[in-house]
Amino acid sequence: MTKVKICGLKNSEHVEAAVQAGVDFIGFMFAPSKRRITVEEAINLAALIPTEVKKVGVFVNETPEIIVQIAQKVGLDYIQYHGDETPEMIAQIGLPAIKAFSICSKEDAVRAAKYDVDFYLFDAPGTDYRGGSGNSFDWTLLDDVKIPLEKVILAGGLNAENVGLAIALVEPFAVDVSSGVEVDGQKDVDAITTFIENAKGEFIL
Repeated sequence: MTKVKICGLKNSEHVEAAVQAGVDFIGFMFAPSKRRITVEEAINLAALIPTEVKKVGVFVNETPEIIVQIAQKVGLDYIQYHGDETPEMIAQIGLPAIKAFSICSKEDAVRAAKYDVDFYLFDAPGTDYRGGSGNSFDWTLLDDVKIPLEKVILAGGLNAENVGLAIALVEPFAVDVSSGVEVDGQKDVDAITTFIENAKGEFIL
């Protein structure tokens, strides 16, 4: 069954709704974003998350020292690198890693293979910030990527209506959503629940 990551959660109501609906990963934004939270807020929210749900910290071109410090304070299970981080930097930090790639062409997808990380997150290019644009990309650009599907997380423009088709076509390990579970720019309990249900349901082409 496909795993689900909900990113950009900022309050206890939405964290609890995601956990109850069966989420697998919860992402906290520590990079510039309208969904950014403080370390103290993340610590409080992390206390509501059971151990089987993995906590992910999202960073963009942050220093290794701050990444390690926040990971320890919050108890992060994965670091999601959403900037221009090099394979060497990620290896130096040495924490379980997700590397995000903005996909505009096949070359963007192919260069992901240069990284040795736990998961590869393929997203649409950002607008105001890195990622989180709410736009999708051409999923066929991933057809020639030499990365096992069990390491692929699909993001970008996903919502309750299209996530089943995305899973059927790409067959990723997990799907990642943020704006797709928002109403008027804010996370919504019903949208979170419906997305997770649809992602974990059976979709037939």
